[in-house]
Amino acid sequence: MTQDSSKNKILQRIRKGIKKTTPIPYPEIENDKGIYPDRPEYLDVLFAEQFQKVGGHFVYCEHVEEFIANLDFLVKQKNWQHLYCWDKQLQAIFEQNDFRSCRIGKNLEKADVGITTCEGLIARTGTILLSSEQAAGRTLSIFPPVHIVVASTNQVVYNMKELLSVQKREQKKTPSMLCLTTGASRTADIEKTLVKGAHGPKDIYLFMLEG
Repeated sequence: MTQDSSKNKILQRIRKGIKKTTPIPYPEIENDKGIYPDRPEYLDVLFAEQFQKVGGHFVYCEHVEEFIANLDFLVKQKNWQHLYCWDKQLQAIFEQNDFRSCRIGKNLEKADVGITTCEGLIARTGTILLSSEQAAGRTLSIFPPVHIVVASTNQVVYNMKELLSVQKREQKKTPSMLCLTTGASRTADIEKTLVKGAHGPKDIYLFMLEG
């Protein structure tokens, strides 16, 4: 049997399959209603709970000064030497509050921590949306062993559908990359042994400021 004849037989079976329609098994069920519980009143609280369930470290800050104080304490506690941040708004906050531990450098081989903003937060799953349109690009949230995200309470939505709707409305064009991050990088592909940091940071922190 030639390769062409095998290919034609496969295509014929596909065409026959397309002609047959599969009836909806439960037509009486409303398919426009979500399968998850109704959204709670405090989405930021739900996000914090879900984010910590997947191994994230959550820090709530009422104002910028508290954020700087908490970040400075964490840096000294962990003895981090090389913190990189490419977001100009965050850089301005660090400069205004005399936080000198962060660098703008591009030599990520030395990086202990990458500090970024985000596009939004999904409360139901504790997920962070990142994109290539951010100042951090595709690199800063992936390469350093620790990722710190700075967000605000007004960035929290309930589910994926709401977040993508907001992102589409606010962005003039679709980014070349959208990354949904739920907890630190981990895998159990090899002998079902959990390994953290296999495809990205081993630890992820989220500092949430009152929006």
